[in-house]
Amino acid sequence: MSRRLVITADDLGREPGTTEVIAGLLAEGHVSATTLICVSPEAGRAARRVRELGVLPRLHVTLTSERGVPRWRPLNGAASLADADGTLSDDPFAFAARGQADDVLREADAQLRWMRAHDLAPVAADSHAGTLYGLHGRSFLAESLHWCARHGLAFRLPRDPAPYIGGPLPPPLAAAHESAIALADALGVALPETIATNRGTAADLGSYERLRDDYLRRLAALPEGTSELFLHPSREDAVTGPDGIVRTWEARLLRDPVWHAALDREDVEVVPGWWS
Repeated sequence: MSRRLVITADDLGREPGTTEVIAGLLAEGHVSATTLICVSPEAGRAARRVRELGVLPRLHVTLTSERGVPRWRPLNGAASLADADGTLSDDPFAFAARGQADDVLREADAQLRWMRAHDLAPVAADSHAGTLYGLHGRSFLAESLHWCARHGLAFRLPRDPAPYIGGPLPPPLAAAHESAIALADALGVALPETIATNRGTAADLGSYERLRDDYLRRLAALPEGTSELFLHPSREDAVTGPDGIVRTWEARLLRDPVWHAALDREDVEVVPGWWS
């Protein structure tokens, strides 16, 4: 069995700067996939850009806003997902504390309908900010997997979570993860072998070279099968706060000859999805 890798640029449509950076990376062939935030005012323009490129993004199910951009609104208007002003909270723990499963699924349905109405019929979904996985409290994994099965979607849930988490899951999460994998297999929902991303801040990393070294280490450690590496490339001026420089570093990494040489050296095949 060979090692295959989906290289995904997350957050297409977050705001114009991120859309332009991701569109450029797609056009240059530096990423093999992207995910679309449908609740952003930028989503319509982002959808047009990727249609022009002949790229089909995945649905980035978005149930929280982000600090640094105007708050987004749920497409379905579900009460348990929104703050008093009707916007999505930027606190994933607040979402986990009050979000109701029926509202989560109705909003996921609305976002899927939005993509299809914009001539983008996704074949896979994933969770913006990890809100469906239970990392911030309540898990919506079982509901999400049944939803994916109904719509014929693959789902970003790693069979081996250690490269993403950075070690073994705590026992309660480990048991929930094992049950979710078994459910996905029973439902026929395709999953990646593992997933990986940078979880460090600019202060943690200290330099672009440290970030690059970390991604090179992750590349060398990929298991057999098809895994996913997801990044959040953007322009520094498009993202306020310390995340901006890290997103700039990730855009730089994807164009870095050292990174491309490592892909060749490690004999990793870059592919568009883990479901084919």
